[in-house]
Amino acid sequence: MIPLDSPVAGIALKTIQANGITQRYAEIGSGPIVLFCHGWPESWYSWRHQMLAVAAAGYRAIAPDMRGYGSTDAPAALEDYTLLHMVGDMVDLVKQLGEKQAVIVGHDWGAPIAWNSAMLRPDVFRAVIGMSVPWSPPGYVDFLAAMEKLGVTTFYIQYFQKQGIPEAEFEKDVRATLRRVNFSASGDNVARGAGFAVLPEGGGFLDNTVDPETLPAWLTGADLDYYEGEFKRAGFRGGLNWYRNMTRSWLLMGPWRGKPIDQPSLFIAGSMDGVLRFPASKAQIEAFPKTLPGLRGSHILDGAGHWVQRERAADVNRLVVDFLKGL
Repeated sequence: MIPLDSPVAGIALKTIQANGITQRYAEIGSGPIVLFCHGWPESWYSWRHQMLAVAAAGYRAIAPDMRGYGSTDAPAALEDYTLLHMVGDMVDLVKQLGEKQAVIVGHDWGAPIAWNSAMLRPDVFRAVIGMSVPWSPPGYVDFLAAMEKLGVTTFYIQYFQKQGIPEAEFEKDVRATLRRVNFSASGDNVARGAGFAVLPEGGGFLDNTVDPETLPAWLTGADLDYYEGEFKRAGFRGGLNWYRNMTRSWLLMGPWRGKPIDQPSLFIAGSMDGVLRFPASKAQIEAFPKTLPGLRGSHILDGAGHWVQRERAADVNRLVVDFLKGL
């Protein structure tokens, strides 16, 4: 039984068969489709503020539970979580919704899905917005191999390759996991050196995270209730399998190495987002004139952390709606 009760007034939850799986999606509004792709460890619910704003501006906002999350199918086979599977999910979702085109928006892992959807299917995705993770065309270096060559062994993405181990850590106390991950990656975490990019030697993902005494304004107890219910039902394996296909996806994307995105595009991130401190991020953003020739803005919101669309919902809503209206 797929739960179809939305905790947000006006937003309906529905299911559809697309790309060979059952996808649950949230919907509000009418007009041209704006398709929102969430990241890890999140849900369609992470886009609730943007969905309401976009619908009020005259668009049909659609936010699926991505493959492996919430009440969308989570295939058993590890290899069924490549970038091409995710892009296929989004392409067929638009078709099954009765439309030919959409603007696609993505955050965290959803950003590479959105960027690559726009790059691979410009006929379907007429514009793209990426948040947190900068666009970089498929390249010639495998991320995991590069980390190993640098002698790095404790990066969190490497830890996620160990099937079953992070799942057990996260599912031991789902609510505490989500509370720690959300707070530690946010702009509200001012504890020096605390986070999860680099794990302590021999330690787990959560060992260096912060458990806040009080929740920030953008993360309420009711929000945690919803996320907790979703991950208690679906587990963490599906989302982690995205990371376990990074090398496979890199190989599959070989034909498109170096390809830019020509459609109108927008980038938004928080100044305190740890992703912007990744070794390649600065160069990727500086390369936007070549890799995103249709770029209409690159916005770094001061003081915001990784969850920019929730931490700075009003600012992000304004940027998104202005971009849409300018198309």
